[in-house]
Amino acid sequence: MSSSSKRLNPPALRRRYLAFLYAGALLFGSFTAVRTRAQDRAVAYAPADIRYGSQIYAAQCSACHGVNGTQIGGVDLGSGQLRRASSDQDLRAVLANGIPGTAMPPFRFDASEVTAIVAYVRNMRNFDAHAATPGDAARGKAWFEGAGGCANCHRVNGRGPRVAPDLSEIGALRSADFLERTLRDPSAMMLPLNRSVRAVTRDGKVITGRRLNEDTYSVQLIDDQEHLLSLDKGNLREYAVLTNSTMPSYKDKLSGPEMADLIAYLLTLKGLR
Repeated sequence: MSSSSKRLNPPALRRRYLAFLYAGALLFGSFTAVRTRAQDRAVAYAPADIRYGSQIYAAQCSACHGVNGTQIGGVDLGSGQLRRASSDQDLRAVLANGIPGTAMPPFRFDASEVTAIVAYVRNMRNFDAHAATPGDAARGKAWFEGAGGCANCHRVNGRGPRVAPDLSEIGALRSADFLERTLRDPSAMMLPLNRSVRAVTRDGKVITGRRLNEDTYSVQLIDDQEHLLSLDKGNLREYAVLTNSTMPSYKDKLSGPEMADLIAYLLTLKGLR
């Protein structure tokens, strides 16, 4: 038989080529899925979020799943191997949507609560809930409004000044870990939106305040007397956005329990519902 007779005809070559591409796609897809799951499970969970999650779990989940997450047959939440939630994203979807056809209902958790529950479920096997001392929100509120002086700058549910960001919904918007890091190092955690500005007018007047809005030609701010000001940048001699927070660090001002109390209070601030 001649070598030319052994050659595959064009349709056969095309089928073989497509089969090769399909096998390669399956292999790459499997590799990507495994890598994605590995990356997802490699997330470092913050202790503050795990503690917060343990409290939510005890209040919302333990009645059905049990203290150790093994009360429902065939389900072991602490095993790290969940049939319907191999990744954190899957677990978030289960919390939001429930599992149709089962007793698992959907929950209306806010973002900080979901983060906390995921952190706790992924760590519940090694987390000693009895050793963790939960913060006392009532004590945290008393410190916030009294000795801490936080209420001198922050507004909560329509009460207080506006010279610092409104904290009325901070517990729904920020995780326990974010709040703790902010209290320890406010400048490092300050969002660009909350940065203060310093302006010097052409006649030498110095103006500082919290920036509310800014465009190419103007900036709007609120000063420490709660005056709303709009400045034309063309009339300024100097203008700078400040990267250091006016909020002090509480790293060395609060003991561990006091920090836990304050965070517990801040996590209760979820707006007027």
